Amino acid sequence: MTTPLVAAGALPTTQKTATGGDEHTALGDVEGRPDMIETSLTSGDAMSSNERLRGALASAGLTVQSFSEQLEVDPKTVERWITQGRLPHRRHRLNAGALLGKPDHYLWEGTSSDPRAKSASEAELIHMYPNRGSVPVDTWLALLSSATESVDLLAYAATFLHDAVPGFADELVTKARAGVRVRLLFGDPQADAVQRRGDEEGIGELLAARCGITWRYFAGALTSPGVQARQHGCTLYASLFRFDDALLVNPHAYAAPAGQSPVLHLNRIPGGRVVDHYLTSFDAVWNSGVTVQ
Repeated sequence: MTTPLVAAGALPTTQKTATGGDEHTALGDVEGRPDMIETSLTSGDAMSSNERLRGALASAGLTVQSFSEQLEVDPKTVERWITQGRLPHRRHRLNAGALLGKPDHYLWEGTSSDPRAKSASEAELIHMYPNRGSVPVDTWLALLSSATESVDLLAYAATFLHDAVPGFADELVTKARAGVRVRLLFGDPQADAVQRRGDEEGIGELLAARCGITWRYFAGALTSPGVQARQHGCTLYASLFRFDDALLVNPHAYAAPAGQSPVLHLNRIPGGRVVDHYLTSFDAVWNSGVTVQ
């Protein structure tokens, strides 16, 4: 079924579905362009409830009333999202996802193929470097210097940070003292996954040794308030370096050092899903890690 769009500046319109089902409302977005239509159903099942949204509200300690107030929508609208599986307008989905800490395509499965989300996700890619060594040192320093909220580092060892980026650890401490949350997540030298990765790269125990060097290098930073650190024993498929909304992703290839693989420079865009995809992965490894004292 093709849904008619609403012209810029048009008033909301109410229509019946082709099957004679519930009504839905079409609204333009804040720039006057037609927004995604708020449909009556998120799936083909009549009156299907949205248990993911219900659970997310409960986990966040929010009621329908408090949630609707923060989104500036009518509580009855939120109730329909939950009990009738209605699909909100895109701006409401994005705001709800940000408020609940969940991506909108998790809360509303029917949006996984949203063309706007696809376009926003593609726009998150700023640049691709052919290998890690081609990322300018100034880029690492500029991203770290500009961070005001979060710095998250995930790798096995990332010894290049102290070999090739001058003053990186000192700047981390400076940022932490200024209130930036810093999370360091590097490999446990004793972990099987670290040894296995070393064998795959053809350097054997050297990778575990590099992990140990990295932890010694950052030892001074670990005593600084605001710096959190954990060791992981996970198989990594990418090293992640997050500076607020900017993210450098260094994918791993079998039998090749990470430094020889490309680096994707991403920047989070509202509605985009690539950055959030990788940050969800970071959180999963973080939650499995062991705190370093």
